[in-house]
Amino acid sequence: MKIKTVGNGNSWTVQAPPSKSYMNRALIISALSEGVSILRNPIFCDDTNFMIRALKDFGVKISIEADGVRVVGTGGKLKAPEKPVCVGNAGTAFRFLVSLSVLCDGKVILDGDERMRQRPIEDLLNALKSLGVQVESTNGFPPVTIDGRGFRGGKATIKSDVSSQFISSLMMIAPYANEPIEITLAGKPTSLPYLDITIDVMKRFGGKIKNNKYASFEIQNKAKYKSTDYFIEGDASNASYFMAAAAITKSEIRINGLNPDTSQGDIKFLSVLEEMGCTIFTEDDYVEVIGADLKAIDVNMNEIPDVVQTLAVISLFANGKSYIRNVANLRVKECDRLSALAAELIKLGANVTEMKDGLVIESRQIKSALINTYNDHRMAMSFSILGLKVPGIEIENPECVNKSFPDYWKVFKKTFY
Repeated sequence: MKIKTVGNGNSWTVQAPPSKSYMNRALIISALSEGVSILRNPIFCDDTNFMIRALKDFGVKISIEADGVRVVGTGGKLKAPEKPVCVGNAGTAFRFLVSLSVLCDGKVILDGDERMRQRPIEDLLNALKSLGVQVESTNGFPPVTIDGRGFRGGKATIKSDVSSQFISSLMMIAPYANEPIEITLAGKPTSLPYLDITIDVMKRFGGKIKNNKYASFEIQNKAKYKSTDYFIEGDASNASYFMAAAAITKSEIRINGLNPDTSQGDIKFLSVLEEMGCTIFTEDDYVEVIGADLKAIDVNMNEIPDVVQTLAVISLFANGKSYIRNVANLRVKECDRLSALAAELIKLGANVTEMKDGLVIESRQIKSALINTYNDHRMAMSFSILGLKVPGIEIENPECVNKSFPDYWKVFKKTFY
């Protein structure tokens, strides 16, 4: 797909898409609740579609209604699927379903595509073992077999530097253990704000959780989830691409449906842009970004790794060297995002140093190129923004955006052209 350039000084408005992070958590928790929940403003992307199909395999009744997604809760009693459940490369779905499987009445086999089989899951499995669950894997990688009929609860310690989703996965099922659960984190968790999202959704459905300054979490097993009428808020991660467009074209954009006080960590990307020279305005349900001459930045992105690719593209237009640090976990995402970024930025003519846990980026004369997306939705969306400024940018495999934002290209064209 070829991207057309636009001039500077534009004024745009766009609606933030719903958050798949909130949607997937709400799907899991509503499936465990007592009663019927309605999830309003849903998003139907590859990640959430895999989750919905899998939950139906677990015996959850889910229907798409005019006013949202209707989920009939199971009260925490699930059936074991007759066949292996495959979720492609939907990492969130896979990790959440691993823990959910312990509430089934038999063994569950979970699998994914070739890339998913390269993404480690051992830390989560070890934590489940300490809670009484029988698990098998392929040397710590998918496919996995889970038999949770001994899910007693108690205490578990989990390494927290690979994926916050491991921790969220355990937290969400904890109310249905035979005993209360205490989860101790070994080290500072990566992508910490995603734990806040999990806590937020759990509490909205009636869960009781004590956060001991992110060193440990205590979850009661007497407070079960209750059905809720729940609205899925706008996605700060996917809104970042529209923010980037304003930043590099010295334009202004208003993004509606985005809560500046959200638990989503990626809303902090606004502060990164402000430090680089952009002007930011916020109201209760929208944000505005106004681009300007951009300054290079030296920033720890550990809490907001999903917007690293967006920042990398913006850095091509900043004056000086930008340092993106402390995001080693990007190497086990949909692709090795640090290596992928380095390869594509160098192809464009940038001066890039790939570190173990980050990148150093200094722009030179940027040239046109066909961008390899590595079947990674965030590679496609972030580099599409580059094409608004640099002639001749072409995106390979543009359909990979279906993973999180299937309407992206439609919204892209409507907003910018």
